[in-house]
Amino acid sequence: MASLANIEHRNQEATIYVGNLDPSVDDSLLIELFTQIGRVTSVHMPKDKLTGLHSGYGFIEFLDVVDAEYAIQILSMVKLYGRPMRISKSSLDKKSGQGSLDVGANLFIGNLDPRDVDEKLLYDTFSAFGTIIRPPRIMRDDMTNQSKGFGFVSYDCFEASDLAIECMHNQYLCERQITVQYAFKKNTTGNGNEGGDNMVAEGGKGPGGMPERHGSRAERMLAAANPHREFLSTKTGLAGSGVQKVPNTLFATSANAVAGAGVTGTVVPGVTNSAIGSASSIPGTGFM
Repeated sequence: MASLANIEHRNQEATIYVGNLDPSVDDSLLIELFTQIGRVTSVHMPKDKLTGLHSGYGFIEFLDVVDAEYAIQILSMVKLYGRPMRISKSSLDKKSGQGSLDVGANLFIGNLDPRDVDEKLLYDTFSAFGTIIRPPRIMRDDMTNQSKGFGFVSYDCFEASDLAIECMHNQYLCERQITVQYAFKKNTTGNGNEGGDNMVAEGGKGPGGMPERHGSRAERMLAAANPHREFLSTKTGLAGSGVQKVPNTLFATSANAVAGAGVTGTVVPGVTNSAIGSASSIPGTGFM
């Protein structure tokens, strides 16, 4: 739908990156899916010149910036052909790079139900407390793909991660009392990268041989001086309103607030099954 000549001229603010796509996904399927959110101007999926196969990711340009932001809120981590889509703002990745957004506000989430808790549920639950900079990661067995019962969530600021710990530590998710705390840093002892992305479940040693977690005073001082905080506050959020300053504290009320139905995810105002209607008939989507 989009030619290479037009790629540089697209509206980057209204363009989103969609990754972790199954080989069966093509341009027409992405158009059909994302037009449920808003008016799509172009779709581009880089393809191998020899095989003609896409590289597992693509770019969706909307007519309106608000629709691009809305698509991130609605479809991020939704499964397409069994694979959760990784969706982010294309312009944000180009201007700053995901690494510059990682201030160290990285959380370890333990004692997760291996059957009922997946990456989408973690995203739906923990995005209530602030901006998540990368898709949540649940550690899985290499052979069976079975969850190991723990995962990681990374925020763009310590205010969000502190609130997530305060509200969710020792609370119940899918009838299990979960542990929420700062993840250990990696590569401080030369050990493996169990958690990936600068996080490990156990290990990292700081000065004196003691385990060193994220969330230290030094990290917080560096985060406060991060020049990209200003960029985030002006370029993210629905309708350019900035990063959500007052997160939804539904999960802070009591254990029963999340235990009841096993936390089925956040409810997006104004969106019902009919609002994304025909998406339910799209092969491989996670819509019910």
